[in-house]
Amino acid sequence: MMQQGKRPLQRRDFLKLTALAAGAGLMPPLTRAEVEKTPSTPVPIFPSADPRWQRTWDAALAALAGNIHTLPRYPHPVLVEGSVYPGIWQECAPQEGLVYGTLSPYITPASNDASPLQVARNNHMAFFALQRPDGQLPASVKLSDPLQNAGGYGQIQMVVPIAATAWELSQLTGDDELLVAAYLACSRWDAWLRQYRDTRKTGLVEGFCTYDTGHDNSPRWKGIPNRCPDADARKCPDLPTMPRLCPDLSATVYGARVALAQMATALAKHHEADRWLADAETIRRLIIDKLYDPKDAAFYDLDAQNNFVRVRSDVISRVLGEHVLKLSDPKDAAIFEAVWTRQIHNPKAFWAPYPLTSIAMDDPSFVRPIPRNSWGGASQALTALRAPRWMSHYGKQAELNHLMQQWCEAISRHTEFRQQMDPLTGDFTQADPSGYSPAALVYLDFIHRLSKSAV
Repeated sequence: MMQQGKRPLQRRDFLKLTALAAGAGLMPPLTRAEVEKTPSTPVPIFPSADPRWQRTWDAALAALAGNIHTLPRYPHPVLVEGSVYPGIWQECAPQEGLVYGTLSPYITPASNDASPLQVARNNHMAFFALQRPDGQLPASVKLSDPLQNAGGYGQIQMVVPIAATAWELSQLTGDDELLVAAYLACSRWDAWLRQYRDTRKTGLVEGFCTYDTGHDNSPRWKGIPNRCPDADARKCPDLPTMPRLCPDLSATVYGARVALAQMATALAKHHEADRWLADAETIRRLIIDKLYDPKDAAFYDLDAQNNFVRVRSDVISRVLGEHVLKLSDPKDAAIFEAVWTRQIHNPKAFWAPYPLTSIAMDDPSFVRPIPRNSWGGASQALTALRAPRWMSHYGKQAELNHLMQQWCEAISRHTEFRQQMDPLTGDFTQADPSGYSPAALVYLDFIHRLSKSAV
């Protein structure tokens, strides 16, 4: 939706901005004034007067401030993942930047070029600036990457569509240069995925390796290499069950195409908008028709031998995250109700005391005890951070509030920010150090959202 009073860009505007966007990866300033801040930085309404809430809030702000860095291959401030992850990943950094930007009123930046909205912009532009000539976006950009290193292209590693978060950010800031840069880059990325990740010509998106979905140490990918052969995301391992048709990767492309249609409309490219919407609807129907099993009320990978990979994982919530199921369609509404009741909100499956688990607790592959960096059962901060993108959309605001309260309660116990926790106890895995940006963002964003509902 266009901002009120803002006209769609005409062709002459688009051509001018296209030229500007070609160098936008090296242009730090926003094209509109940032959201105005009050003279003193406000704080939200905390659940109680207990000082631990404010103490944890301040610690989260400090953790994020410590995770603002420039990168060797992109010399502008970005918000890195933190802890043992010194860099940005496409699966999460754009969304983390967007959330950080929306928290702008609460944050006093260390410098003008590191304001939350500027950092949010950079968390997108870094990927666009390093896009390859063939259209491939990097899966990651790391602090350890030397200038001459072309690393980060060995998997696709996408979850929340960068097109969607770029569109939302451009609307928040009125940043037309970001809009044009995102439209060009994400259109080329979609073309790359069609060429190299639809080898079976099904119209769905294929997974080649574990890191494609960021599901480290997940039973979903048992027996499959972490990386693509030769660190080349165009290559699939020579295994009889590969490649797989993946519901979550396909849902990411669906969400991206919806966002591209919105961008095209804003850019007065109406024929292209119609094409994006038609392509989005095609892949949406394929996800439901090919990758949903009504017997289990679950979405599964389909391997190269046309067998479901029957591991009930957070693939399910990732499909919901892009609103693949339409409640206006009676068949889709029935599927959502089955998925919600039998899987997501089932206390024996994903709805643990500290939701949401990464593998259903009643799935035979659920991993206990929980090791570090495990998508084999732990409740992950990234899954929590993504929950507001879909739960209220499907009318589950009360359940979202419960999830947010549980996460804030668990984080505030020790005033630390770690990747994952035991879904039964709320105890965070201690193997890695604190300072994980997604967990800090979870706390800040959730406290902010809960405080609004308390007013």
